[in-house]
Amino acid sequence: MTGSATFGFRDVEPDEKPRLVRGVFDSVAKRYDLMNDLMSAGVHRLWKDAVAARLNPQPGETIVDCAGGTGDMARRFARMARRAQERRGGDDAKVFVIDYNAEMIAAGRERDFVPEIAWAVGDAQRLPLPDRCADAYVISFGIRNVTDISQALREARRVLKPGGRFLCLEFSRPATEALRKAYDAYSFKVIPAIGEMVAKDRASYQYLVESIRRFPDQRTFAAMMGEAGFKKVSFTNFTGGVAALHQGWAI
Repeated sequence: MTGSATFGFRDVEPDEKPRLVRGVFDSVAKRYDLMNDLMSAGVHRLWKDAVAARLNPQPGETIVDCAGGTGDMARRFARMARRAQERRGGDDAKVFVIDYNAEMIAAGRERDFVPEIAWAVGDAQRLPLPDRCADAYVISFGIRNVTDISQALREARRVLKPGGRFLCLEFSRPATEALRKAYDAYSFKVIPAIGEMVAKDRASYQYLVESIRRFPDQRTFAAMMGEAGFKKVSFTNFTGGVAALHQGWAI
């Protein structure tokens, strides 16, 4: 890989970014879910519920939850597939939580046991999975942390079966100037302060805020998905574009 990679507002060597990102999530893992609630006033749960509803997990499906962290999305998928299974039968769904950070995986495993979920430490750019093995691939608030976003998209395309679906939930660009200004003020003044008070770590949350600003806007990211081979690409804004759900198909 040539050139530089982004780490917040800094440009760093590509081989340096994974170590820096790992340090951030090592630091925040134990309080990650609590901090998400505090930073978003719980709204992130509504966004994630909407993603799970759009995915509509079914019995027997294999779902990759990439950058799945502590497994809050995976638990939604497993629960929904189990409910569908109770209504009409079928095999158990399989949800693979893959995350680059071992501390995040450990925090997720400690919460509870869900039989449909398997956990693994792995890189979104080099997934430990065979070609065409998954019915769906979901990545939530994780793709902006990878070194090479285009490579992560190509890996997602590789592991999906023909007809498989790709969903990406990520912070994005607010649709209006007024909302952008309000969101910037909140992000840069409030979120790092909450991180300092609750997680005793201002720097990591400063990085997370900065990383959002460096992530491509909705249309740019949709174009990147198309370049990676996804078809019928679309996006849905949440909360005026503060976050967006991108969807594509492996066809």
